[in-house]
Amino acid sequence: MIIDAHSHVHDPVHSHLALLDEAGVDRAVLFGTRPHPERAGDLASFKREMSVLHDTINGRSAGADAHAAAVDELAAVCAAHPDRFIGFGKVRLDVPAERIAEEVQRDVVGRGFRGIGELTPPPDGAGLVEPVLRAAADHGGLPVVVHGFAPTTAGDVATLADLARRHPRVPLVLSQLGGLHWLQAIELARETPNLYLELSTASVVFAVRLAIREVPDRTLFGSDAPYGDPVVTRRMVERATPSGELRDRVLGGTFAELLGL
Repeated sequence: MIIDAHSHVHDPVHSHLALLDEAGVDRAVLFGTRPHPERAGDLASFKREMSVLHDTINGRSAGADAHAAAVDELAAVCAAHPDRFIGFGKVRLDVPAERIAEEVQRDVVGRGFRGIGELTPPPDGAGLVEPVLRAAADHGGLPVVVHGFAPTTAGDVATLADLARRHPRVPLVLSQLGGLHWLQAIELARETPNLYLELSTASVVFAVRLAIREVPDRTLFGSDAPYGDPVVTRRMVERATPSGELRDRVLGGTFAELLGL
């Protein structure tokens, strides 16, 4: 089974399904989203969507209504295409820890999502993820996915690895191979048995090749669509690994095991 470990809701959804078909991807992990750059028809509208993205990845919440709308949109897409999408529910990080536990129960477990993410703490604010990890552990060790590209800092990558070690029952997935901090991410993943590396948005092919070689059982193919392309990112993984068991694991086998598929 080929699983894209990182994608966001597309509008319209059929464009996403067409991309997955073209890439030969069976299923995709799907995150809710506020920005929709795929809707943009010109430079001005694209800049508006990217300004929403900028606020999101810098940890600036748009409030409860915007969060609820994104959750509802995700749930609707997953319900319409249960054979293609594996929903992961996002929770807010700007609320007290007990509220986070309630949101995991209501907006993740209660909606039948299989994990939590993509979380976007503010720069140097990765410590805000810890209450989510505690809640994930309370629900049998739900996988938790955290944004790894800019503006994530080197300090955030180190903090996430430390949090993973403190919550060993929770698979913690660092997205985008840690962005510019990919070498640090690989080194920390080698030392942290429950830290996984998702490979989308890798800056150089050396990073993908090295991550797979050093952490072969915890590297995950992902596209970050619509920001990335599953056809291109799958090809990069295939260029970085010989055909056979290792490639199959990176392209979906490891994540299928993680989710019990």
